[in-house]
Amino acid sequence: MQEQFEEIVESFIKNKVGISDLFLTGQLASLLQQHIHRLTEDGQMVNAGVGNNIPDQDKKIRGDKIHWLDKKNKHTDELGFLDHVEHFIEYLNKTCYTGINAYEFHYALYEEGSFYKRHKDQFRNDSNRKYSLITYLNEDWVDADGGQLCVYQDGETQKILPTNRKAVFFQSNELEHEVTTAMRSRMSVTGWLKRI
Repeated sequence: MQEQFEEIVESFIKNKVGISDLFLTGQLASLLQQHIHRLTEDGQMVNAGVGNNIPDQDKKIRGDKIHWLDKKNKHTDELGFLDHVEHFIEYLNKTCYTGINAYEFHYALYEEGSFYKRHKDQFRNDSNRKYSLITYLNEDWVDADGGQLCVYQDGETQKILPTNRKAVFFQSNELEHEVTTAMRSRMSVTGWLKRI
């Protein structure tokens, strides 16, 4: 674990965008993929909102479907993911003095043709979200599949492929980003590390 945590923090310090290509184990990533498929089949993935969860009925801004992770569900794979996040938070607080004391995560499913236009992750009326952390669950993803995370800073655009087990980490209030149109189903666990 420590190696992945060091990788993501070092790249964040250097580039303001931290990336770890193998943030999750292959087994946990596979189990989370399977769980998203089950949630989709059961109709539990719902259309995402914008801002403070205002429904985006026409899908003009974002077209993903989400389902919130919650420890109360006592789902083994979700607990495994959240335990991993808690270890990462411990590492961050110890090495970078971030003061993170809360988090929230949801599954995100972009079906074919879905996208999320350019935005920041922090609400105008709520500054609790300090860092965004996205972990991807997509096997054999290539450029032609679309769905890249585009991060904008200093007039430059960084395009990140949403490949399986990769995590991306950045300050929620600082960097605008978007998800380009996915040409096939694209899955992630997306969330925020918070200070409340």
